[in-house]
Amino acid sequence: MERVKLRKTGGEKRKLGIDLKYIPALSAIALFLAAYAIGGILYGERGFLSMRTFATLFTDNAYLGVSAVGMTIVIISGGIDLSVGSVAALSTMMLAYGTEVLRWNSVLMLIVVLLTGMALGAFMGMLIDVFEVPPFISTLIGMFFARGLCFIISIQSITINDPLLRALGKWRIRLPAASRAAAYVNLSVFIFALVLAAGVVIMRCTKFGRGVYAFGGNRASAVLMGLPTRRIQIGIYTFNGFCSALAGVLFAFYTFSGYGRHLYGMELDVISSVVIGGTLLTGGVGYPIGSLFGIMIYSVILKFISFNGSLSSWWTKIAVGVLLLFFIALQRVTVVLVKRSKRELKRKN
Repeated sequence: MERVKLRKTGGEKRKLGIDLKYIPALSAIALFLAAYAIGGILYGERGFLSMRTFATLFTDNAYLGVSAVGMTIVIISGGIDLSVGSVAALSTMMLAYGTEVLRWNSVLMLIVVLLTGMALGAFMGMLIDVFEVPPFISTLIGMFFARGLCFIISIQSITINDPLLRALGKWRIRLPAASRAAAYVNLSVFIFALVLAAGVVIMRCTKFGRGVYAFGGNRASAVLMGLPTRRIQIGIYTFNGFCSALAGVLFAFYTFSGYGRHLYGMELDVISSVVIGGTLLTGGVGYPIGSLFGIMIYSVILKFISFNGSLSSWWTKIAVGVLLLFFIALQRVTVVLVKRSKRELKRKN
């Protein structure tokens, strides 16, 4: 809603030179470039700036990126989803158990896994809209249900040996690289790119996407405008359930295993990456491309720790926490500046 008004008036953008709502996302891009440059200065001689290292920013975290696209839409709508890690873990377990124990066709199991994720997402969306259960509680229910179902299926890790799934997981394309170290991108990176492109198209070019922005900006106004809020609400969580299940499939390609303890805490990594990427927790503002840079910042932090060698992996959590605090503060400042600029514009008009 607010974005549409700004486009119509254009006054705020002309007066300030840039839409203030883009500041968090632009800050994320600037932070990534700065962090990558610093890494090059500190560890350039060890290959930090090599094509191989850059490619691993995507290959190692493509599953997080896929989940972040769905989470971006959820947070734009003013909601939250705590179940993404558990749904992804359930996907790995279902895929492994179905192909290795039940001996079902792997293509069939992929379809079943994705449909299960969508069904769980739709169920949580219905709880939120029909029964007015807060998103935090609704998705907490989904988190417990999916994680518990993992251990009902099996308490052991199941190795995936299905020929098709292993072939998909090992498929990769070599990139041209100046150094001797070969650089590759795998199938997960291409799937992430497709999901990201789909997220951008949905949010920028469809009625559903515009409805999500309106819904997150002001739900009461969205109802008065006659938008199908129930369909939008359920659609948001259905799409996010699909992204969570697909993230689990990509993680299964990465580890060739299904396990109920996979991806504990993934939801926190995804939410923090989306917020760092410029999506406002209050709803109404966010960009899938911004979440891409949030994931890349997370990946660069992991690379810093990996190249340093003397730092514990727990420093990743500390660094992400500090960045999250900074970007939430930046969001609050941005919101205050937007409101102040609107008041000044109204007085002058």
